[in-house]
Amino acid sequence: MQLPSEAVTATALIEVVRISALPTRRDVPYPGTAVAHWAGSEAAAALALIDSLPGSEQQRCGFSPGWSVRAYEDSLDLALFEAAFCFTCHEVRMQGTTVPPALATQFFDPDTLPARNLLSLFRKAAP
Repeated sequence: MQLPSEAVTATALIEVVRISALPTRRDVPYPGTAVAHWAGSEAAAALALIDSLPGSEQQRCGFSPGWSVRAYEDSLDLALFEAAFCFTCHEVRMQGTTVPPALATQFFDPDTLPARNLLSLFRKAAP
């Protein structure tokens, strides 16, 4: 999977969100509960793990993401990007000011070790 490189470099904090519904518009954050905040080496490791997700083909499920990550720079204003993960249809949808159109929709293989590790991190973060 490919993340916007300038955003990865600028990321100071990652917010992990347990998604509760789809957004009403494509340019608004996914609704849900923030279950964790990762900073420093924890954020860098999570971004490296996401970046290492191997590609896959699209599966049909209608896109029902369960988790998202929002990356913030030091100011913690608007998110640099948000990536919502659907482990059923293998799709990641990214949005934000740093996301070029070519990276907005990507596919990953949820059966690989990096994807299983990422899902494990998400699940450990949930209360």
